[in-house]
Amino acid sequence: MKNFAYSQARSADAALSLWSLNPNSKFLGGGTNLVDLMREDIEQPDALVDVTGLSPAGIVELPDGGISIGAAVRNSAVANDRLIRERYPVLSQAILYGASGQIRNMATVGGNLMQRTRCYYFYDDAAKCNKRAPGSGCDALGGFNRMHAILGTSESCIATHPSDMCVALAALEATVRVTGPGGERSIPFGAFHRLPEDAPHFETDLKPDELITSIELPPLGFAKHSRYRKVRDRASYAFALVSVAAALEIMDGTIRNVRLALGGVAHKPWRAYQAEKVLTGSKAGIETFQRAAEAELAGARGYGYNNFKIELAKRTIVSVLSEMTEAEGAL
Repeated sequence: MKNFAYSQARSADAALSLWSLNPNSKFLGGGTNLVDLMREDIEQPDALVDVTGLSPAGIVELPDGGISIGAAVRNSAVANDRLIRERYPVLSQAILYGASGQIRNMATVGGNLMQRTRCYYFYDDAAKCNKRAPGSGCDALGGFNRMHAILGTSESCIATHPSDMCVALAALEATVRVTGPGGERSIPFGAFHRLPEDAPHFETDLKPDELITSIELPPLGFAKHSRYRKVRDRASYAFALVSVAAALEIMDGTIRNVRLALGGVAHKPWRAYQAEKVLTGSKAGIETFQRAAEAELAGARGYGYNNFKIELAKRTIVSVLSEMTEAEGAL
């Protein structure tokens, strides 16, 4: 590991000031991904600015009925919060499906948004990887790509975003609040992470000198009827082959509102807009769910070892929506 300077910040302004002293600095939250990358010499910052000491804004109910979650709040605290479990159960479930209890106790909300892919070739400095070394190529395209993306891919990168929490936040239409030298701004969650296109090393819309301060959840009443499903190779501590975050409102057998997002299938948490379009206003039922899944995966592309993910994603969408509909007594 490269030698680095270390400093602690007690406020967002102090953190930004410390960062400005060395633009090759990194903000350190829980560090559960960043420290691993530093050990592998993939991340080589000159300095770390520790922001875990920032006074966490906590989990606060907003005047409009939404909820604000401070960036320094630990993942386990979010998963176990009463308001989150009652109003946004999909978020609590997604977090509990991620990593281990020890890592959830350490990881922060802001850090979870910034974690990087677990692509084998990204971690292997002998492999070609445009994300790690822009312009070098992508060995995953013709390599062992069982865990890789099937939606929104490019010839530059087929890596997937690893977060479970972020899939739920995408479905819930969260907003990311950030601050920097230019002041504060809000980023819709769907625009926060980027697709690879020809520059997969640019992963988010966050500027290098900006710091995430909070995540805001909108007042989404029907989100209390939500669920997270994760399909993986083993029952714990494994990244998703496919995951689905869904919130559903059914009235008189008709789908009135729906939010759907997929994980394990793209370079970013994938909001399933095509499936939502098919579902909204349609009668709840297996045939409708199958049409929605087909519409969403119509543009999917497999790369050999991960061809199975296309059918797996379809079946998982149908399964989750069917279970939710049955639970509401609409089937």
